[in-house]
Amino acid sequence: MLAHGLVHTYELTLPILAVQTVWAAEFPATTLPVLGTVPTTLAVLGIVVSAGYALFGLGALPGGVLADAYGSRPLIVACLLGMGGSFVLLAFAPNLVVVALCLVIWGAAASVYHPAGLALISKGVEERGTAFAYHGIAGNLGIALGPLAAAVMLLFTNDWRLTVGVLGVPAILAAGFALRIDVDEAAAADDEDGDARASGSVASLDEFLSQSRTLLVGPFLLVFAVVMLSGLYYRGFLTFLPELLSGFDSLTPVEVAGRSLSPYRYVYVGLLMAGVVGQYVGGRLTDRIEVERGLALGYGSLGVLALVFLPLATAGLLPLLAVCAVMGVALFVVQPFYQATVAEYTPAGARGLSYGYTYLGVFGIGALGGAVAGGILTAANAAALFAVLAAFGFVAGAIGLYLSR
Repeated sequence: MLAHGLVHTYELTLPILAVQTVWAAEFPATTLPVLGTVPTTLAVLGIVVSAGYALFGLGALPGGVLADAYGSRPLIVACLLGMGGSFVLLAFAPNLVVVALCLVIWGAAASVYHPAGLALISKGVEERGTAFAYHGIAGNLGIALGPLAAAVMLLFTNDWRLTVGVLGVPAILAAGFALRIDVDEAAAADDEDGDARASGSVASLDEFLSQSRTLLVGPFLLVFAVVMLSGLYYRGFLTFLPELLSGFDSLTPVEVAGRSLSPYRYVYVGLLMAGVVGQYVGGRLTDRIEVERGLALGYGSLGVLALVFLPLATAGLLPLLAVCAVMGVALFVVQPFYQATVAEYTPAGARGLSYGYTYLGVFGIGALGGAVAGGILTAANAAALFAVLAAFGFVAGAIGLYLSR
């Protein structure tokens, strides 16, 4: 839970730094070998952030293989050290290219967490839904409190370098704590059938390909499609949400005690904090209703919310706060459902690999959502972006309905 909270602390702090008043102000243009001098637009910022987010997902697959072979704890320790170190290095980045490289290092380190952590829960805890709920709550506390800490530090210091340097320290300390933990990673695996208790460790390329074929020729392929669409929606919505909120008339900056306060940052944090409720509700419901039906209802609701978000957000402060709260709950209520669905559709011995594929879809392919959002906002407008997000939600909901039937 501690590691999960820190992973998402860093992940959701990046959108605050990607608004045009932070990195674009520091690096208004970047000189590249072939392209020459490139101005820092939203599309460029989307590509920079997506570079780190892509590694966050692409590394999940080898992370899952390593989790099956070596266990979860050593990977979680390595994850914490890599994330903390990358944010400390980010504090000294001289240009936007080095910023992108630091984010790639962060993404590679963070990528191993989800297959390792979720494999540990799925094999070590009997009440999976409830465990996923508490684990998700820890993630959402990081999702909300991390950006809040960043926003407060930026308010008082107006120094993004100091902010990211300070944020890197807790992960390094947590790695030392994680080294002292000893757990039974297979405490609940004995409750599954004989095939599920197989080690499943991938020792060769042939074994990797064989297990991958086993996973990807069955119903898990449809689950993979759902999580891929989920990642596109999640990243497409959140990457430039602070930028969108900053443009609403009801969230214009105000002067407080001689300082300029940016309300959009705190509305963004509030939306993420509402996700704590979503994680808990989703996790509890996962133990009580068919997981496929939960996918259909959850993603269908996200499709509807994408269609009504802008009209409500521009109708005044109260409608904006209401739709942000509901979106925060809905965005995260689906996560325990797809995490539990993966466990239902895969054997315990290949659970790390299956969660590796899951987070390859959610955060690897899903990372394209940030670049897509930046491109749409540069070439078109927010209405076009939310129409695309609605399509992602409705297609994922339809797959969930098909699986249920």
